Amino acid sequence: MDHAEENEILAASQRYYVERPIFSHPVLQERLHKKDKISDSIGDKLKQAFTCTPKKIRNIIYMFLPITKWLPAYKFKEYVLGDLVSGISTGVLQLPQGLAFAMLAAVPPVFGLYSSFYPVIMYCFLGTSRHISIGPFAVISLMIGGVAVRLVPDDIVIPGGVNATNGTEARDALRVKVAMSVTLLSGIIQFCLGVCRFGFVAIYLTEPLVRGFTTAAAVHVFTSMLKYLFGVKTKRYSGIFSVVYSTVAVLQNVKNLNVCSLGVGLMVFGLLLGGKEFNERFKEKLPAPIPLEFFAVVMGTGISAGFNLKESYDMDVVGTLPLGLLPPANPDTSLFHLVYVDAIAIAIVGFSVTISMAKTLANKHGYQVDGNQELIALGLCNSIGSLFQTFSISCSLSRSLVQEGTGGKTQAVLSAIVIVNLKGMFMQFSDLPFFWRTSKIELTIWLTTFVSSLFLGLDYGLITAVIIALLTVIYRTQSPSYKVLGQLPDTDVYIDIDAYEENSLRLLAKTFTLLNLGLLQLLPAFQEPTNITSLHSTWTACSSQSEGQPPLPVFFSLFVKEIPGIKIFQINAPIYYANSDLYSSALKRKTGVNPAVIMGARRKAMKKYAKEVGNANVANANVVKVDAEVDGEDATKPEEEDDEVKYPPIVIKSTLPEELQRFMPPGDNVHTIILDFTQVNFIDSVGVKTLAGIVKEYGDVGIYVYLAGCSAQVVNDLTQNRFFENPALKELLFHSIHDAVLGSRLREALAEQEASAPAPQEDSEPNATPATPEA
Repeated sequence: MDHAEENEILAASQRYYVERPIFSHPVLQERLHKKDKISDSIGDKLKQAFTCTPKKIRNIIYMFLPITKWLPAYKFKEYVLGDLVSGISTGVLQLPQGLAFAMLAAVPPVFGLYSSFYPVIMYCFLGTSRHISIGPFAVISLMIGGVAVRLVPDDIVIPGGVNATNGTEARDALRVKVAMSVTLLSGIIQFCLGVCRFGFVAIYLTEPLVRGFTTAAAVHVFTSMLKYLFGVKTKRYSGIFSVVYSTVAVLQNVKNLNVCSLGVGLMVFGLLLGGKEFNERFKEKLPAPIPLEFFAVVMGTGISAGFNLKESYDMDVVGTLPLGLLPPANPDTSLFHLVYVDAIAIAIVGFSVTISMAKTLANKHGYQVDGNQELIALGLCNSIGSLFQTFSISCSLSRSLVQEGTGGKTQAVLSAIVIVNLKGMFMQFSDLPFFWRTSKIELTIWLTTFVSSLFLGLDYGLITAVIIALLTVIYRTQSPSYKVLGQLPDTDVYIDIDAYEENSLRLLAKTFTLLNLGLLQLLPAFQEPTNITSLHSTWTACSSQSEGQPPLPVFFSLFVKEIPGIKIFQINAPIYYANSDLYSSALKRKTGVNPAVIMGARRKAMKKYAKEVGNANVANANVVKVDAEVDGEDATKPEEEDDEVKYPPIVIKSTLPEELQRFMPPGDNVHTIILDFTQVNFIDSVGVKTLAGIVKEYGDVGIYVYLAGCSAQVVNDLTQNRFFENPALKELLFHSIHDAVLGSRLREALAEQEASAPAPQEDSEPNATPATPEA
């Protein structure tokens, strides 16, 4: 016997016993004592809010300047060496990446260095993450470039431009203005969202949405870099179908490609790709990753200068970068009305990328990040940075900046750096098989986000993706899973009857293998597969003959079966206006108990019985009365009598002659339907009306409807929507499914006992509605 089988026997021998009353909602509330909620007055709240204490001031400083909290606790001897190595290794990567991402933003490369300097310093004081670094990011840079190219296209006519060089410089200056305006507005949006505590907006950008969006952005980046890699002159496109136009333009001009540019680009591409694989394979043995991008820039610069590629082979080069920093300048706020949609998208995407990476690293290293403070930090980094002519930033690999004036660098080298850095985003295509296996809805989000962002552009694609993601939430609540539950005998466990089935032969073989009992001793118990009582008795007899024999294993009891006369129905979603009608229909379909069908069957049986006995009046005796109560609303209205409000009965018990039963179609004699509300987190007014209709509709055909497992929020929703206007309805609420089952059995037992009791001597009007007994 192996270890797993020993554990099964050990688990089978353990039992727990609980003895308590049946808890209906009124009974439970009588035994509980609610706390009295004392709400502070508005004056007290204002006084508390504006009271200034040293502790409150310290917490405010910690909140808005996190550096004041972690810097005093910094362990210099323990951390300084690792931080120094990390800063140098990532800093040398920032130089080429800042230059390359500036190309995506459609601004001169030096502005990529500016964008890697100012925001990094500010985030050090304002950010809550200890591990992410701030700087240019490919997706954000591409979104900035899309706005700049849309407002300042390549073929724009610049007044006063006397030659191509001056025209290009003037065009780049206008694009820098656009980038500064978008950056300032996106920073203001992020700051305002942070102050208003709107850090939760990132939850609407689900992981499939973000990954699909960044994958589409990677395709945009790849196609925009092709012209630099091939060395062809094409127009830069933005907007809807820009990725198609860019690719077609490059393919149409591929006959004019610069062979030297392509050769240098492919050489650098191979170097970076192979080097990254080397870094990944030996990352545990290397003290720091090899700065391949830095070496690629140095090598490209040397090749460009040594072979004079610009003059000899007509290759585009970046040229000489200006030394020093530019003075502050005011962004052009008159452009806000042209770029506000793009600014909103950039603000949300930038924050989403940053907070997702920050939370991942924080969970790994055991600390927390504040989403609202991250919004404030990003907002100030972007808005203040825009004054120094930076473009929008987000989470990136760099943590510091190495500023260096350098000579000519070929654009083919920078394009190769960008393309190689897209490898991780392109690897996200492997998400598709995973989501296909795990969730078709998340697969739909990924694909629709990718396709919309690819063809509609990143701005409209993101808006479309968010709308689709929200629609999937509505779809999930409109199409929840409906289950009919069955009981594990002799337990209070109720599970889906469609997911499990009884297999006596498998259980028999398993038991004999484990316990080596004689086959003949248990065979009689399996003549009827569901005869659990007989099986228990046989096992008990066997156990009494052999001391130390373990009790009946739990797998003998794992027969999921419905309780006779009771249907248990479960939904795993809230009940509100969008799915209330679907809930009512699914209840009738899954349980097979439809009040309209039952009423129709009774009507036909009554007519057949009347025809047989030759009395037409019998046909209308009971059915007409019940029909009127089902179709009309008068039966639901209370009546006032002797200053006391009397409500109609919840359940109408119609008594049919015994000889009438032979005319009824065969079927389950259901007397109770239990609605499992353990997974319902709220119910709105439409859902409450639907629930009231269900209770009345089933009650009119003599079937009780119990509610089990209602949360405090659901009970509050029912109360506020006047579901309990008839106090007797509170008797339908039970603490758990098992309480409802026991309450139903007790009610039926009392009803049978009352029916079998001798009739009283005095004539009295029978009570049509047996009260639900208190447990």
